[in-house]
Amino acid sequence: MFVSQDEGVFASVVSLWRYPVKSMMGEELNSSYVTERGLLGDRAYALVDQETGKVVSAKNPRKWGKLFDFRAAFTQQPQGLEQIPPVRIALPDGAFISSDQDIDHVLSNALGRRVRLMRPSLEKPGLEEYWPDIEGLAHREKVTDEAMPPQTFFDLAVIHLLTTATINRLRELYPEGRFEVRRFRPNIVVESATGEKDFIENSWVGKTLAIGEVRLKVSGPCPRCVMTTLPQGDLPRDLGILRAAARYNQVNVGVYASVHQSGTIRRGDLVGLEG
Repeated sequence: MFVSQDEGVFASVVSLWRYPVKSMMGEELNSSYVTERGLLGDRAYALVDQETGKVVSAKNPRKWGKLFDFRAAFTQQPQGLEQIPPVRIALPDGAFISSDQDIDHVLSNALGRRVRLMRPSLEKPGLEEYWPDIEGLAHREKVTDEAMPPQTFFDLAVIHLLTTATINRLRELYPEGRFEVRRFRPNIVVESATGEKDFIENSWVGKTLAIGEVRLKVSGPCPRCVMTTLPQGDLPRDLGILRAAARYNQVNVGVYASVHQSGTIRRGDLVGLEG
């Protein structure tokens, strides 16, 4: 049951997600320990293109558009940042391969390029990003090289938060599109107590979210990319998804945050706003 906004609580956690391998499908969780590096195990692995040295990302779908056909899960629950277990990957043909097997050879064959599965260790990781021809994007019909935080496989920040209010607002604005959480790959999905339909996360920037013992500092809006338009499962390819975000919310869907106090987050936890 919700507490009134006067007492600081205004929402609850409705789903939690981590993605053991960057740009592959991930896992929905009932709870997760949150460290300074985000949900424990999130983006713990990535593929690296052996030819370019770039981190493999569906942000460049002309090269890596098949990545959403792969699903990654840990063989057991991670116990700490230094105790990340092997990952098990479901291949598009239904077969499975574990990272403690000859996984590089198998994934290279499946993707048609030589790749290597790695843990974060690159001092200057980077990736390639394709920008479709959509008004409002920083570039149009161009591939750029984008830097990532050192020794991580994150794009800009370790936590991505998204509200159901934003999803519901986008559905109103572009009813032809299928706006579902999985298109946007958040870590934490929050439902407002009021049931409003608006980009409510925009007002959180610079503030702290309290979720149980965890404190998250909202650092800025989350700009979206071509990945949100790609087909996955029964979701069709749809450039209108990104076009709607560009037209109505400056390309942003959700917000980024850093972790100021670690702890465990559970589905159903109440969410409060501080300062």
